Amino acid sequence: MLRMGRTTILRLVAFSVLTSLLAGCATTLPSLEGRVATTALTDTAGTRLGRVLADDVAAHPGNTGVHPLVKPRDAFATRVLLAAAADRSLDVQYYIWHGDPVGYLVLGALWQAAERGVRVRLLLDDNNTRGLDPTLAAFDAHPNIEVRLYNPFAQRSGRAFGYLTDFQRLNRRMHNKSFTADNKVTVVGGRNIGGEYFGVGSDMVFADLDVAAVGAAVDEVSKQFDLYWNSPSAYPAASLVGTPGPEGAEPLKARFAAARADPESAAYLEAVRTTPLVRDILERKLSFEWATSRLVFDDPSKTLDTSGRTDHLLFPALVQAIGKPEETIDLVSPYFVPGDEGTAALVSLARSGVKLRILTNSLAASDVAAVHAGYAKRRLDLLRGGAQLFELKPTATQELPADSSGFGSSSSGLHAKTFGVDRARIFVGSFNFDLRSALLNTEMGLVIDSPSLAQQMADGFDRTVPLLAYEVVLGPDGKSLQWIERTPTGEKRHDTEPGTGFFKRLGVGVLSVLPIDWLL
Repeated sequence: MLRMGRTTILRLVAFSVLTSLLAGCATTLPSLEGRVATTALTDTAGTRLGRVLADDVAAHPGNTGVHPLVKPRDAFATRVLLAAAADRSLDVQYYIWHGDPVGYLVLGALWQAAERGVRVRLLLDDNNTRGLDPTLAAFDAHPNIEVRLYNPFAQRSGRAFGYLTDFQRLNRRMHNKSFTADNKVTVVGGRNIGGEYFGVGSDMVFADLDVAAVGAAVDEVSKQFDLYWNSPSAYPAASLVGTPGPEGAEPLKARFAAARADPESAAYLEAVRTTPLVRDILERKLSFEWATSRLVFDDPSKTLDTSGRTDHLLFPALVQAIGKPEETIDLVSPYFVPGDEGTAALVSLARSGVKLRILTNSLAASDVAAVHAGYAKRRLDLLRGGAQLFELKPTATQELPADSSGFGSSSSGLHAKTFGVDRARIFVGSFNFDLRSALLNTEMGLVIDSPSLAQQMADGFDRTVPLLAYEVVLGPDGKSLQWIERTPTGEKRHDTEPGTGFFKRLGVGVLSVLPIDWLL
C-alpha cells in the first residue's frame, strides 16, 4: 500500500467533511406532480405556412424538403421570421441561450408571437441559464408561453456546489437544437442562440450550419420535442425560478427594447428585413431540395440512465442511417475527440481505401483547449492510417474568398457538426464526434440522402478548406507533425502549432496524457 503524508491525509479528510456537509444541505429538485403533458399541435393545415406548403408536401409524400442555412445572419433572420409567420405554435429547444442582444431579440420575437395568440413552448438545458432566472420567470408568466428547464440545478446560485453533490446527473446535458413553427417548418443544426453563433458582436464568431426543413422531417422533430418536453428531466420553470415580481413583465419588455436599440443589433434587424427565405416560402417562390431523410436522436432517458444501455443512443442509429462508407467521408467537428475505438474505426476505413478528410479547430482557434488535448494525441495515428487532417485558422474570417460558398460563415472558430458520405448522404445536427456526445449528452440531427448537399460539402473540402485551415501532415521523420499554411504568396510550413505559445502547448500536452476523453 502506498504511504500517504500527513498533509495529504488531512486534505482528504477535509474534502470528505466538506462534501458531506454540502450533500447534507443540498437542495432537492421540486416535484413534477401537477405538471401537464402537452404535445405538438397537428391541426395546422390552415395556417399560413400550412397553406403555402400543402401542394409541395403533397407532391413529395414521405420526403423532406431542405434548405441549408450557411450564412449566420440568414440563420438568425429565419428564426425571427418563422416566429413572425407562425399562427398556432412555436416549439423551441436549445442547449445555450445567451442573455445578449441576439438572445433578447429572439425572445422578443417569441413574445410577440405569444401576444398574437401563438402557443410557445421553450425547452432550455439549464446548464447555461445562469443569470437568466428573472427573465425566464417573466417570460414563463405569459399566458401563452410555457418554459421548461432540462436537467436543472436545484440550487440556483452557487451552481458549482451542485456539481460537487450531484455530478453524475448534472454532467449529462441536453445538447439538442430545434426551432419549429406551426409543425410545418423546422430549423435544426449546430447553432445555439447568441451573438457568436450568428456572426456579429462577439470576440469569438463561429462557423456553423443549420438546415430549414419541411415535410416528413418536421413531424419527426415535433415528436422528438414532445418526448423531451414530457420527460422526467423537464421541469416547469416556475417551480425553479419562481414568478415575476410586482413589476411583472415590464423589466423584460425594457430588455426587448434595449436589444432593438443596441447598435450591434442593427445588422440583425436589417437581416430580418432583407433575408428572403421565409418571404419566399410564403410567396411560394422558394424551391426546397426534396430527399428522403431520417431524424436520429438520443432518447431523453439517456440523461438519467447510467446502466450502460446503448439501445437509446443516437450514435448506433446514426451509423445505421448514414450507411457504410465505400469511397469518401468528409467530417466536420469542432470538438473532435474520437477516443481509442473511434480512432481505430476511422483508421480502418482509411486503410480500406475510403478517402477520409477531417476538419476541426486548430489550437489557436479552439475555445476549449482541453478538448483539443483529447484530439491532439490522436493525430499521428490518424495520419499514419491515411486520413487527411485540417485545422481551422483563427484568421479564417479575413481569408475567406468572396465567392466561396462551402463554409460561407467561416470565422475565428468552427462550430458546425456535419459529415458527408460517398458524396451521396449528409448529416446535419448537434452531434460532435466525441465521447461526450456519444455517451453523456443528448443529441439530434438529420441524415439526408442528398447528393447535391454532400457534393457541396466535398467541394468545400476541395476548394475552400485548404485556404481556411492548416493541413496537418507527418514530418520527414514520420514521428513529428508539420502544419501547412497556404497563402497567396505560397505555402508556409510550421513545426509547432501555429499561433500558439509554449505554455499553451505545454498545457495541452499535459492534459493529453490524462484519461479524461470521456469527460471532454
